[in-house]
Amino acid sequence: MNYEATPVLKGNILIVDDVPNNLHLLAKILSRHGYKTRTAPDGQLALRSIESTPPDLILLDIMMPSMDGYTVCKVLKASATTKDIPVIFISALNEVLDKVKAFEVGGVDYITKPFQEQEVLARVSNQLLQRQLLQQTQSYAQQLEETLTELKKTQSQLIQKEKMASLGQLAAGIAHEINNPVNFISGNITMAADYAQDLVRLIKLYRHYYPHPVAEIVGELEKIQPEFIADDYPKLLSSMKEGTSRISEIVLSFRNFSRLGQEKCKPVDIHEGIDNTLVILQHRLKGANNIGEIEVRKHYSKLPKITCYASLLNQVFMNLLINAIDALESQPYPRKITISTSVSSDSEPALYNPNSKLATQKPPFVMILIADNGCGICEAVRHRIFDPFFTTKPVGRGTGLGLAISHDIIVEKHGGKISCISIPGGGTEFILQIPISVQCDVLNVNI
Repeated sequence: MNYEATPVLKGNILIVDDVPNNLHLLAKILSRHGYKTRTAPDGQLALRSIESTPPDLILLDIMMPSMDGYTVCKVLKASATTKDIPVIFISALNEVLDKVKAFEVGGVDYITKPFQEQEVLARVSNQLLQRQLLQQTQSYAQQLEETLTELKKTQSQLIQKEKMASLGQLAAGIAHEINNPVNFISGNITMAADYAQDLVRLIKLYRHYYPHPVAEIVGELEKIQPEFIADDYPKLLSSMKEGTSRISEIVLSFRNFSRLGQEKCKPVDIHEGIDNTLVILQHRLKGANNIGEIEVRKHYSKLPKITCYASLLNQVFMNLLINAIDALESQPYPRKITISTSVSSDSEPALYNPNSKLATQKPPFVMILIADNGCGICEAVRHRIFDPFFTTKPVGRGTGLGLAISHDIIVEKHGGKISCISIPGGGTEFILQIPISVQCDVLNVNI
């Protein structure tokens, strides 16, 4: 029974050969299987045809007058517009050196005349499939690059809008976290391509020698270790999926942290804001700058949603956590940051700013403690930490605005309180007290 399966992949193929019978036969075979073909009897005409309408694949003879196939291929690979078009050489030359030269000048495959119809179809289909996969990969890479560009643009807009030093740390953190997964994916794609090429070589050998394996096949099997590839390939894809998931997680955390488009005072989950901030700072918590990993311990109580300006509170969390990380840079192990939350109604009069327009009643409030086991600070420094432009960090490391801005957000914007307890050699603890229901309509908030 004669049965010809219709191929899934179609393409535009240019056939270059100075023998009319070869041109006619190849065009007939490929056209019958759904491929669009056109022909050229010599190299010069082929180059003109390719320049006007680039094909998806080229079948190229080697021995031609005036310009041989090697020269044609070199010209194609030297041009930015044609270098990615796959070239399959079809030639009666059967010496190893001829085949090696074909690959050296840029050919992707080699078919020896007289050719077999099924072999031509298989090799053409395989190369077109690889080209399609390459184009898809390039498209995904371009989309990813555009996404990263848009993300960086958004970061820049936020920095200009908020005018706060903490957003500079945010941008650096996100850029660091995104680069790692992207590079990870890029490296794995290269490995996947190598695996595919190995498997293609193996298929070629089986087609040539089947059904009786020869030493060359045995040697190739030992060389590429197909069992290892079969075992490793699923792991490789899983790693790529993990990398893309990490990118999505970081982008989502960034959006939640910045609360883009959510500038109004509204009920939010404080724990979510803290967790998003920790995700953004993972590159520092995991041991950047050779300081070693920092352990974060969270003791969360069950909290109601707090009516507040979420993006502003997230900046407070960012500032305090960055200060805690900086304080642990020169500390020996163990390095720890402890975050605790609770609800209390036993508020002191000092909880509220006397200049605030909030009502004088004392509603329940949320208490957030962020502590580190660093070297601590002396009393003289502790009394000045909320002063604008006061910093103990080296020049270029701090602006002296982080804690001052945090104080303004907690006290002026939310009618709460921020305080610090520290003992030299005994660590530092910041205590935030925020009313559960902030009267946003009477606050003077410039966002």
